[in-house]
Amino acid sequence: MTKILIVDDSQAEITLMKAVLGKAGYWAVSINDPLRLEQTVEIERPNLILMDVQLPDISGMEAARRLKGDEQTRTIPIIAVTAFAMSGDEAKILASGCDAYVSKPFNVLEFLKIVERWTTSRT
Repeated sequence: MTKILIVDDSQAEITLMKAVLGKAGYWAVSINDPLRLEQTVEIERPNLILMDVQLPDISGMEAARRLKGDEQTRTIPIIAVTAFAMSGDEAKILASGCDAYVSKPFNVLEFLKIVERWTTSRT
């Protein structure tokens, strides 16, 4: 089963994404503290990471940079899930190491298509 790690500081967002992913047949785990991210990735070994960009302590972009800079985690796809919608934000997010970008609020079908794209042949 495909395991997806949700990194978000909003419990409501985590609950929504877990429900959507669960109904689609994915196994979702979550954390709300980006400072525990590397340890959680090592323990959970997710096939995909859904990363909020606005997190406490470090940004999702910085967290993505760290994961992509580590030989053990660089191949895990990261999808930024964010309310950022300003011109140029998507380019900055992708430049940080995120592989894709989904804006909040998201369309469930489009969200699942992106998740499927990044999990197919990686499980």
